[in-house]
Amino acid sequence: MADTTAPLAPSLFADAPSSVSFKKLRKRLVRGALKAIDDFQMVDRRAVDAGEKPRPKWLVCLSGGKDSYGLLAVLMDLQWQGALPVDLVACNLDQGQPGFPKHVLPDWLDTTGVKYRIETEDTYSIVTEKVEAGRTYCSMCSRLRRGILYRIAREEGCEAIVLGHHRDDALETFMMNFIHGGRLAAMPPKLLNDDGDCFVLRPLITAAEDDLAKLAEAMDFPIIPCNLCGSQDGLQRVAMKQMLDEWERKKPGVRQVMAHALATVRPSHLHDPRVFDFAGLEIGGTGEDDPNVPF
Repeated sequence: MADTTAPLAPSLFADAPSSVSFKKLRKRLVRGALKAIDDFQMVDRRAVDAGEKPRPKWLVCLSGGKDSYGLLAVLMDLQWQGALPVDLVACNLDQGQPGFPKHVLPDWLDTTGVKYRIETEDTYSIVTEKVEAGRTYCSMCSRLRRGILYRIAREEGCEAIVLGHHRDDALETFMMNFIHGGRLAAMPPKLLNDDGDCFVLRPLITAAEDDLAKLAEAMDFPIIPCNLCGSQDGLQRVAMKQMLDEWERKKPGVRQVMAHALATVRPSHLHDPRVFDFAGLEIGGTGEDDPNVPF
């Protein structure tokens, strides 16, 4: 554990490129995250600034991948600008995967000035013992990881766990649920856990994965590979990503159109009576039409 009082100035960006393209990229990611924070009320910035609400603390989950590095960088940037009245605690969960480079994240985090915590829990042995040969570890691993992170958030006094999921993650999840799960669901930007004592937040939910990849390359983040467990090949998520890539090649911009659809829902044009009162429709009442739906 490291705790430092060094100011969260843009030291993280001290060696960043000075090009116009990088400045635009940085601004795009920061503005997008701030808009998501406000749109989904991840924190009431006005009330905290006015002293009407206590300053919250967030547990920022850092895996060592490009998305989580980008998440921490964007949040630190917002915090430094005075736009995010939140205390941050970065957290990495070392799950005991063979070959995991334990020194990389602590060494990097020591240069950022952010408080951090490294937690070691050998979930890898549990997963490899319980999961049948040939099946992926991801589902069980995710459940174990989630429980540990909730515990750490409580121990650190954090009201929220913050994840680096982005627009493309949300679309892949939507397609997996749509095709394999038989439901319309993606990744929520803000979620309250089952126990009702911790939020799960995704401030990068509208960010393009390509932008986060460009940021990681420009900032030279020390990326840790995500395939240490050997359980990545053949995942349904990989298939969804490949399908979306193909659609993007055929129709550039389709990912952004689909992302817009996630925020533009018409319950009356779906088939779930739990979200729309079909029984309440009566002749003489207020109606609607959609010229895009053929008769």
